[in-house]
Amino acid sequence: MPRGRPGCSCATAAGPGRTGFQIAWVPAGGSWECCGVAEGETLHGGPRGRRRVAAQRSLCKMNFITRLSALCLRKGKMQQRHQSSRRPAVPLGSRILTDPAKVFEHNMWDHMQWSQEEEENAKQKAAENSLVKVQWEDQDKYEREASQYWNEFYKTHKNNFFKDRNWLFLEFPEILPEKKREELKTEERSLEETEINSIDNFSHKNEMLEEREKYLKKNYGGGSTSVQGYIYNKNQEKSLTDNPQGKNCGEKVGRRESFPGSNATYRILEVGCGAGNSVFPILKVLCSTPGIFLYCCDFASGAVELVKSHSSYNSAWCSAFVHDVCDDTLPYPFPDETLDVILLVFVLSTIHPDRMQGVVNRLAKLLKPGGMLLFRDYGRYDTAQLRFKRGHCLSENFYVRGDGTRVYFFTKDEVWNMFSLAGLTEVQNLVDRRLQVNRKKKVKMQRVWIQSKFQKPFLLSLNNPEETTKGTLTDNCTMNSIN
Repeated sequence: MPRGRPGCSCATAAGPGRTGFQIAWVPAGGSWECCGVAEGETLHGGPRGRRRVAAQRSLCKMNFITRLSALCLRKGKMQQRHQSSRRPAVPLGSRILTDPAKVFEHNMWDHMQWSQEEEENAKQKAAENSLVKVQWEDQDKYEREASQYWNEFYKTHKNNFFKDRNWLFLEFPEILPEKKREELKTEERSLEETEINSIDNFSHKNEMLEEREKYLKKNYGGGSTSVQGYIYNKNQEKSLTDNPQGKNCGEKVGRRESFPGSNATYRILEVGCGAGNSVFPILKVLCSTPGIFLYCCDFASGAVELVKSHSSYNSAWCSAFVHDVCDDTLPYPFPDETLDVILLVFVLSTIHPDRMQGVVNRLAKLLKPGGMLLFRDYGRYDTAQLRFKRGHCLSENFYVRGDGTRVYFFTKDEVWNMFSLAGLTEVQNLVDRRLQVNRKKKVKMQRVWIQSKFQKPFLLSLNNPEETTKGTLTDNCTMNSIN
């Protein structure tokens, strides 16, 4: 600890005529204050001097404790302000409304709990606006001309309707290769620690960092983890990634024709890319990382043109194409089992419920073993559902908007059933309930979304993982040798 303020006689005193002791100096209001002897005062030995020293020691201790307590209180308040102003901490944010009187201090509050009365009111509103269904001939029209309605949407709004999804990497770090994830986590920790240290000089850990680390460690950390009866082995994933072209895997039985991104070692597909509100935040991070390629598709040709005309679009690391995921006969511009990540954000809800399972089944075939499908969409009884008027309901929990576009509202059980039937295993499946407020109009809206992560298993047997691992690696080498 420092031994006195420069220019102050407060210091460690020792020697003839002085009683050796150290007077601490502590922070006060961001500056350092001496908490012992006044400037120019000397300490003399003898009973009076010792009594004076004891008094000064007591005063020093009291001042230190008082200021330390005040500092801790300030630290707690700063952490709360810090936590409230920067969201979200994964998963699904950390801004909790504890005082209803402060509801209009922020635009969004996380992890809202509904009362039974609120739940019943929501069910009643949904039942009421579903009483009158859209005529069958009109429903058929909305299905046949779905792409036209979305083309009109993008013709009208272009890329000005949706905001860029800069939250993607917080909630879906799996978008990034593991090495890139670790780099960004290290940078983020360094930034957080710098901010914390600027608040005080104590080495207390930030709670948000701890929770984030626990979450990331649970989902991605060390060795193997069991997910819904399957083993996800990081070492196996590394061996597959490090040998993308099937080198040393035995005799090559031929090669597939090259395709966009064929030389990449990590491939991502966004389904329903729209005007690129996910594409360009992803490219901003990934364009500097070699070996990564991003595909994006939409069945609205106008949306794809908006993506291609964007200044950040570059065919060297991105391929945008028109594709109707409901048409199983349409080929993708890449082979099956070549994708590491599929992003399905607010797109499955636009598809007729009877066709959703077929779409998910087809997408699952595109994933590599161990690949991830990341999903986020509207949840049951979201404000958007409750606002529909009678006559807009197509079928149960499926509606048409005034512009002809459609939307479905999911439960997490429905999501789990769809992806499980496609052979994927659950990593995360959450209901995200938030309170969104319009501070100007003093309006409160209960938002509900479903956020899920499902993985294509390596198909390792829990009883004999080594044998199955060997078989999986052999199969993958054969597949890569064909590539």
